[in-house]
Amino acid sequence: MVDCLSDCWQQLRARFPLVKTLVLHQDNEPKNHSRRTQFMNRITQLADTGQLTIQLAYYPPYHSKYNPVERVWAILEQHWNGSLLDSVDTVLAFAQTMTWQGCHPTVHWVQRVYHTGVRLTQKMMNQLEQRFERLPGLEKWFVKIRPIELSGCLFP
Repeated sequence: MVDCLSDCWQQLRARFPLVKTLVLHQDNEPKNHSRRTQFMNRITQLADTGQLTIQLAYYPPYHSKYNPVERVWAILEQHWNGSLLDSVDTVLAFAQTMTWQGCHPTVHWVQRVYHTGVRLTQKMMNQLEQRFERLPGLEKWFVKIRPIELSGCLFP
C-alpha cells in the first residue's frame, strides 16, 4: 500500500506544490492498522522522504458505508457484473474501463513480492512510536506523523 501511495505522490506532487499534508482515510483493515509495525514504519518513511505530514484517520469497524473507496469498489463490482475474472488481463481491462463520477481510474498491476510476517522489534517500534501524535482518547483512530527534515531529500 505504501509503495502505491509513494508512486501516486511522485506522479501528483508537481501538480500540488503547496501540499504539505496528506490525510489518509483508512478502513480498519489489519494490514494498515495504526499498531501494525511494518505499515507504520513504511508510512513514516514516506513522510520523511516526501517531506509530508501524514494524518491517518481510521473509520471505525462497520462504518465502511461512509468510506468513498467502498463506493468505488461497488461500482467496479457492478461494472464486471458477475463476469468470469479468469486472468490478470481481464481484471485490468475491467478496472481500466469502469467510471466513477465520470472518471476512469489509473490502473497499474503491482508485481512486487511482499513477504508476510515482517515486523519491527518492540524496541524499534517504541522508538518509532515517539514520532506519532495520537489524538487523546482516540489513539487507534487518529495518528499524525510529521517528517524529519532530510538533507538531499528525494522530493524537494
